[in-house]
Amino acid sequence: MLRLPQGLPAVETLQAEGYAVAEYNLWAVPTDARVVLLLNLMPQKAVTELDIARALSFPDTDVLLLPVRIAGQTYKTTPIEHILAYYVDIETILSNKLHFSSAPSLIITGAPVEQMEYEEVDYWNELQKIFEWSKTHVFSCLHICWAAQARLYNDYKIAKTIQPAKVFGVFEHEIVESGNPLIRGFSDVFLAPHSRHTHIDENKLASTKELEILAKSEVGSLLISTEDLRKIFITGHLEYDRETLLGEYRRDKDKGLEIQVPVNYFPNDDDTKKPLQTWKTTAHLFYHNWLNAVYQLTPYDLKDLAK
Repeated sequence: MLRLPQGLPAVETLQAEGYAVAEYNLWAVPTDARVVLLLNLMPQKAVTELDIARALSFPDTDVLLLPVRIAGQTYKTTPIEHILAYYVDIETILSNKLHFSSAPSLIITGAPVEQMEYEEVDYWNELQKIFEWSKTHVFSCLHICWAAQARLYNDYKIAKTIQPAKVFGVFEHEIVESGNPLIRGFSDVFLAPHSRHTHIDENKLASTKELEILAKSEVGSLLISTEDLRKIFITGHLEYDRETLLGEYRRDKDKGLEIQVPVNYFPNDDDTKKPLQTWKTTAHLFYHNWLNAVYQLTPYDLKDLAK
């Protein structure tokens, strides 16, 4: 069962959809559960909270999702009252004021800053501090989209390049490394959404011995991992719900931006029709595999993380 902060809007939605969800008091966080910290850098916080919560909702796993906030991010589309009510200051975690019974895991989302240089991002120094802290305090860190690019750059100097056209839609991917537990049960070919303006340096990635490319497509590598699963990178958005791409598409159209219909998303590319969610089973399997790995491999003593 997934546990979420009491009153988080996602709770009511998930319960209405039939998910088994429990609530906890954010000011008295239970520390005996498997904790997944969520550093949500996306602008529409509630949308991402719901997408991630759906992805982590399994009846056979007891997971507590703890949203955390950083000082350097400004909130233009989410009321500050929402942030203060449901997010814990990351400094509370970094200073060890919360003591977990076992090492937590961490999800860092994408962010709408990918066309900036990393060092120009307001919270880059904070993020680097979190990356460093995670090496000794987090068992498995899952990086999504821009966060994946940022960590690959920070740790391995793998650069990104801005593309002439946005990579936007649902793309076909092939398994590259079938022995990794994260993709256990995957079909040889599967679909996954992307929504980004940049590519990473695939040649540099392929030559980095510490990293395994698990799945890739015509738009680049999708799933990347270290062998010990301590660092996992998703360049796309397996967590997206059916209408998340639709929301981004409508947002950009409403702004008058030049945006193409998302690839392989609407039936016959007709944006008046209901989008097809063709990646749901794959996403369910990936996150289930990840949580199983977290359950089985996370040490109870933080000192073991440094071994």
